[in-house]
Amino acid sequence: MSTTTAVPNLAKAMTATFATYCTADFLSNFLQHPTQKMDYGIFNKAIGREVTSNFWGTRTEHIIGVAACLALTDHASQSLFKSVFKKELCFAKSPAAFVAHTFLFIFSGVTLYCAGDAAFNPNHKDEERMATFKEETYNSYVGSNTAWFEPYVPVAVARVAGTAAGGSWVGSALLPATLAYSTVKGVGWNDWGYSGLNDLERKINGLEK
Repeated sequence: MSTTTAVPNLAKAMTATFATYCTADFLSNFLQHPTQKMDYGIFNKAIGREVTSNFWGTRTEHIIGVAACLALTDHASQSLFKSVFKKELCFAKSPAAFVAHTFLFIFSGVTLYCAGDAAFNPNHKDEERMATFKEETYNSYVGSNTAWFEPYVPVAVARVAGTAAGGSWVGSALLPATLAYSTVKGVGWNDWGYSGLNDLERKINGLEK
């Protein structure tokens, strides 16, 4: 494949992956916080909620930032596998390698996001940025270890709902990613129910700051 064809194709694939991960992160909030109100920053205006920060420290920062980093590391990991083993990464043919890929790209992607947040988020004090990054990297490691099941989700969907459902975008991409987001955030950051809320979320859910 020529460079003139490969680059646009890669950009298209990464854009689709980014969109899938953004959607999955948004949907995972309903699994983790089914009765709680979330802080979506600037988008709060559209749903009648208070805005204390347009982006930083909100669910929107997480949705966009993590999805961008995961799209990058997901495709980089697949390209690395292909360059080493001279074949496309496929769960059916190389299950162990695919599970390793799943942990690698999730851990590296989330950690990349944590690095960016620690470096640029104005809510962090300068003297605490490195400590924040180290803490978040540990959380990323703990959470990423829970996502081993992600490649098995399409298989389970196919057995329950048929091959077409297992191979669909929802069954093969969106649902696995949504469940993985839930466990990575939930276990790594204890982001469940009334835990893991920011100050505004605690306020709009009637909790003390």
